[in-house]
Amino acid sequence: MKFFFISILSCVWSTAILSQVASVTSPNKQINVVVNAPNEFVSDTWFLQVNYDSNGSTQIIPKINLGLVRSDQNFSRDLQFLKTGKARLITENYSTLHGKRSKCTNSANEITVSFQNPGKAKLNLIIRAYNDGIAFRYEFPEKNGTYLVKDELTAYFIPDSTKRWLEKYNPANEGLYSEMVDGNIQKDWCYPALFNTADKKCWFLIHEADVNRNYCGSKLTNYGDKNSYKITFPDQWNGRGTGETQPTVTLPWQSPWRVIIMGSLSDIVESTLVNDVSTPSVIKDTEWIKPGVASWNYWSDNHGTKDFKTVCKFADLAAAFNWPYTLLDWEWDTMGNGGQLEDALKYIHSIGVKPLMWYNSGGEHTWVGATPKDRMLTHENRMEEFAKLKKLGVVGVKVDFFESEKQNMINYYLDILEDAAQFEIMVYFHGCLVPRGWARTYPNLMTYEGVRGAEWYNNGPEFTTTAPKHNSILPFTRNVVGSMDYTPVTFTNSQYPHTTSYGHELALSVLFESGIQHMADRPEGYYELPDAAKSFLRTIPNTWDNTKLLDGYPGQYVVMARQKGNSWYIGGISGTQKERVQKLDFSFLPKNIKYKLTLISDGRHDKDFAVKYMVVDKTSTVDVKLLRRGGFAAVLNQVK
Repeated sequence: MKFFFISILSCVWSTAILSQVASVTSPNKQINVVVNAPNEFVSDTWFLQVNYDSNGSTQIIPKINLGLVRSDQNFSRDLQFLKTGKARLITENYSTLHGKRSKCTNSANEITVSFQNPGKAKLNLIIRAYNDGIAFRYEFPEKNGTYLVKDELTAYFIPDSTKRWLEKYNPANEGLYSEMVDGNIQKDWCYPALFNTADKKCWFLIHEADVNRNYCGSKLTNYGDKNSYKITFPDQWNGRGTGETQPTVTLPWQSPWRVIIMGSLSDIVESTLVNDVSTPSVIKDTEWIKPGVASWNYWSDNHGTKDFKTVCKFADLAAAFNWPYTLLDWEWDTMGNGGQLEDALKYIHSIGVKPLMWYNSGGEHTWVGATPKDRMLTHENRMEEFAKLKKLGVVGVKVDFFESEKQNMINYYLDILEDAAQFEIMVYFHGCLVPRGWARTYPNLMTYEGVRGAEWYNNGPEFTTTAPKHNSILPFTRNVVGSMDYTPVTFTNSQYPHTTSYGHELALSVLFESGIQHMADRPEGYYELPDAAKSFLRTIPNTWDNTKLLDGYPGQYVVMARQKGNSWYIGGISGTQKERVQKLDFSFLPKNIKYKLTLISDGRHDKDFAVKYMVVDKTSTVDVKLLRRGGFAAVLNQVK
């Protein structure tokens, strides 16, 4: 009986192979995408098949259903194939101001497959095959018309026994990832979604990129077929019911890119594919955009910015650790106890630190009443507020509580970025969507929350037990697709305690990438550290020339190395209840160059460090002991 079933499946996919009309292969021949015609056994719409391995020979995703439903016409069933355009090589080198790599390459083979529906309306499918994944998007090439997109039928079929790490959807994208081996849980799911094939040979991460004003953000749902993850528009209740769930598009039109990063775990972690496919920078002069580290008073004192003296203490912390920024969070408009906003800003500037300020996004889309709430909502309000901030020397704003990914909210995000750029003001978003490649288009977008970060130690006891595992999943999922404002590196306790070691917390300054990295602990949490750890935090960069995954597995452990100039920084953590010995292999270093290693690892107990100094080169290895839920950080400086 089992043999009969396998034979039927083989027959089905052989039929699908016979219906191929086009394919494109990555430059390194590892990834292959096939366009298949509808098939009575497999799909009643056109679909893609994604293959991986030498010559793209192993089927990884057997079916990605295709199609759109527009208010005037259907572009799914009964599409007629017209032609496949000539394959072209996409090749582009670009630089970034912040992120996992300073010099990036956008290199792929691309084809455009053209269709028409029974009404003779045209639809193009643009497909790219990269060395580290694929991307595809829809295009309505006709020159005029405005329509509602009622549904997008793109759906990824993921076979049973494929391991998956998925986060249940919530508008703030602040959930935990669950590890599963099939699709038995049927839910709405956040991006990005991570998968590992049953044979463990290929990993892939599903996301979207280059979402613009002409569409909405989406999520994945698997309610119809438990193993078919369909692109789904926002729910009506998102944003307290404001905005339309279905996007309005104006022709000519292109959809966001549907992105699948593929390969080994290191291919996933090191990929810049989400930015590669996104629109290049629209800001010409970027000299004023300065990534950096900030002190932040909210985590340890929820009402800290209401107190002038607390604000000054955190500004002093930034100055003492050579961090360029300090953030004034909510309630700065009601500051007292010795001074008001203008006094605080004057003091911050006087000690060589630059201020950042928090805003409620405002409007009917959020129930949160925290003030100031009314200053970002309209173009007129923003222009007035940004002009004031420019005069006061405020260099960045944190805007919070968006609670929707409908088209109106996508427009709002981009409005803020464009208006802020006119006044040379950096921006980051909280209570928001996860990155969609906008940091390439608007490099003044420094970071996003869109993650369950350290703030959750204040929300209840749950994060005390879940944080270690959660922290060791994020480098393989959320932080792959863009900057992540987790607000890490906390040694003291806030409202609920840690179970992570001090070594684990220090490592997060390397593992978690963010264009503005907020060190969230209270001043004494840093002042009372031993000298080696304090020195490490005084010099840690938050922008990188290169990033490498050295070892790891989601939910268990992760070790990463990041390069800045001639130096390398390494962070490693364990997410489990077991001690482990991590072999640190320096084979990623260049030949014939020696480095001084400063290794700061777990000591005798969770709140203790062990510090080791030695000279290493490409041939060296070092064994590092990690306590349960432990970690380590290291810096390698060239010996001159």
